[in-house]
Amino acid sequence: MNAFFADYTKNISKGGTFIKTTRPEEVGTRCQFSFSLPACSDPLVMQGEVVWVLSADQARQSGAEPGMGVRFVFADDAARHRFQRIVEQMMEESLGPTIARQLLRR
Repeated sequence: MNAFFADYTKNISKGGTFIKTTRPEEVGTRCQFSFSLPACSDPLVMQGEVVWVLSADQARQSGAEPGMGVRFVFADDAARHRFQRIVEQMMEESLGPTIARQLLRR
């Protein structure tokens, strides 16, 4: 669970995620992807839009991982709030409310 939260604070924000890949889609591409959360029995299926790309060549030059930044696209505000609340509840249950609040403020 702690490894998930370490990745969450680095690679997933309330607004999107980084997907490591050597074959990123073009900026503006809409995509569907899924990921598993430790507290959920079924994977979450998300919609997103590619907002930036780090090519393999650019990644090599900067010492980073190649991939793409994907902004979450929610059907409505209620869906966005449900997703945020799931992650917040998992963090609070695992790390306690004080540490969870500090991480979520980043």
